[in-house]
Amino acid sequence: MSRPKPPTEDTVFVVDADEAARDALAATLRAGGRGVETFDSAEAFLDTCAEAQHGCLVVDAHLSGMTGIELQDWLYERRSPLPLVFVTDRVVDLRLVVRAIKRGAFDFLQKPIDASQLLAAVDGAISAVARGLSLPPAVELLTRREREVLDLILAGRQTRAIAEALFISIKTVEFHRSRIHAKLKVSSMAELFTLVLGHAIPPAGGPY
Repeated sequence: MSRPKPPTEDTVFVVDADEAARDALAATLRAGGRGVETFDSAEAFLDTCAEAQHGCLVVDAHLSGMTGIELQDWLYERRSPLPLVFVTDRVVDLRLVVRAIKRGAFDFLQKPIDASQLLAAVDGAISAVARGLSLPPAVELLTRREREVLDLILAGRQTRAIAEALFISIKTVEFHRSRIHAKLKVSSMAELFTLVLGHAIPPAGGPY
């Protein structure tokens, strides 16, 4: 039997095993004028829409079977253009958030989700893809070592872990941090994430 053709218009694909949560998300999106298709698993989505090129995925990060994170990895490896908005009812680890965003996720939303927050995230994700957002030009001002430090910051590493990974001293990491902040004209980790990834992500516990 042939696989159905994927939608050609911007469609919001809601993937959530919780029927009540799935229906609530879909109702909010439809009330906001968005086209919606719903699925109870990542596998069900892939069975019919694996080749979708337009729209956005709203997916629970902790699905049973193939998780939302694993679904993102599957799409990332196949260069899918679909952005993802993750939803979750759990406490989210910063490293998980950063990894997901670097692989194309637009946002992480904590359930229960405000309607305006959901609509803004979905519209922002679709708009970002349409504009082809990339790293800001100021990043090109960084040296190779500063880029290495920046990548580790974005991966959720703290100062000591960065020093160990790059075989440099903590003071050297702090120097590179100050140079990165100066060149990118930011004064905090939140501003750095907002500039580079387009999202303000609060730092995890412990020293930045």
